[in-house]
Amino acid sequence: MPVKNFFATRWGIIGVGTIIGILAPLLQKLGNPGNMGICVACFERDISGALGLHRADVVQYMRPEIIGFVLGSLIAAYIFKEFRPRVGSSPIVRFVLGAFAMIGALVFLGCPWRTLLRLAGGDGNAILGLLGLIFGIWIGTLFLKNGYNLGRTQPTHTTAGWMLPLIMLGFLVLMIVFPQIPNEAKSGVLFYSLKGPGAMHAPLFVALIIGLGVGFLAQRSRFCTMGAIRDAVLFGQTHLLSGFISLILFAFLTNLVLGQFKPGFAGQPVAHTQHVWNFAGMALAGLAFALAGGCPGRQLFLSGEGDGDAAIFVLGMIVGAGFSHNFGLASSPNGVGPYGIPAVVIGFLVCLFIGFTMRKKAV
Repeated sequence: MPVKNFFATRWGIIGVGTIIGILAPLLQKLGNPGNMGICVACFERDISGALGLHRADVVQYMRPEIIGFVLGSLIAAYIFKEFRPRVGSSPIVRFVLGAFAMIGALVFLGCPWRTLLRLAGGDGNAILGLLGLIFGIWIGTLFLKNGYNLGRTQPTHTTAGWMLPLIMLGFLVLMIVFPQIPNEAKSGVLFYSLKGPGAMHAPLFVALIIGLGVGFLAQRSRFCTMGAIRDAVLFGQTHLLSGFISLILFAFLTNLVLGQFKPGFAGQPVAHTQHVWNFAGMALAGLAFALAGGCPGRQLFLSGEGDGDAAIFVLGMIVGAGFSHNFGLASSPNGVGPYGIPAVVIGFLVCLFIGFTMRKKAV
C-alpha cells in the first residue's frame, strides 16, 4: 500500500489517535493547563483574548498549536496534491454555527478533544460532556437523514484558500515580533495572561512543532471526533471511532505514566460540577458541529486544505469566544456564567431553526 494512503486506513486512524493521545498529555506536562494539553475551543478562546476581542485576563495567549494545525494541514495538502480552494456553502450560517458551538463549548469548558482528554485525566464531569456531545450529534443526524444540507461548495481562486493559513501565519509573526514581556499583560498589539490557564503554556516552538505534526497527520487521516460519532450513529461505521477510542486509551495511559491521572468530580482543573449544564453545553456544541459538518479540529484541518467555509466556521468560533467572555456566557471553575444558561437555550433554538429550515425535503 502506498505510504501516502496509510493514514486513511483503520490502523492509520488508530495510529493518529494514539499519537494525539500521547502528545496532548505531554503538552500538559510541558506547561499547558491541566487536562488541556490540546483543546481547540479553549485555545481559540485564548487567541481571541490575545487579540483583545475579550478582556478576560486569565485566558489570553496566542496558542501556537492552533496555528500549527492549519499550517500542518496546508503542508500535507500541498505535498499530496489535496489543496482544493473552495467556498460558497452558506457562509453566514457556518459563522453563526461556529459562534454557538464556541458558546456551548465554553459553558462546558472544552471542545470534543478536551472532553476525551478530561475523561482520560480522571475528570468525571467529562462523562456528562461526552453524553451531551453524543446527544447533540444524534439530533444533528436526524436532520441529516431528513434532507438537511448547507449546499454545495464551488471551486475558487487559490488566494481564497490561502486566507486562513495566511491569517494564522500572521498570528505567528505577531507572536514572534511581540513576545511576552515579563510581568506585562500587553506586548505591542497582543495581550498575555499573567495568571490562570492563559499563563500556562508549553514552550512556543515545541507547541508549534507538535501542532504542525498533528495538523499534517490529521489531514492525511481525516481525523474528526464529531465524524466518529456521526458515522457510528448514521451508518454503523467505526473507522473514525477507532481513532477516537485510541486517543482516550493512550491519553489515559500517558497520564498514568506522567502522574497526571486524578479521578474525581470536584477540584478538577478548569472544570465545574454543574452537571446539567456540562451536558447541555456540549449538546449545543455537538449539534452545531454536526450541522456544520465537522468538529473544531476538523474545521481547522479543512481550512488548511483551502476550504473557505471551514475557515468561516473557525472565525465564528473565535468571535464567539469574544461574545462568551464579554457577555458573561462562559463558565469558570465556580460554575456557569451569569448568562450562560439563556445563551445555551438561545443556541439550541437557533440551531434547530437552521436544521428545520435548511432541508431539501420535508420530514
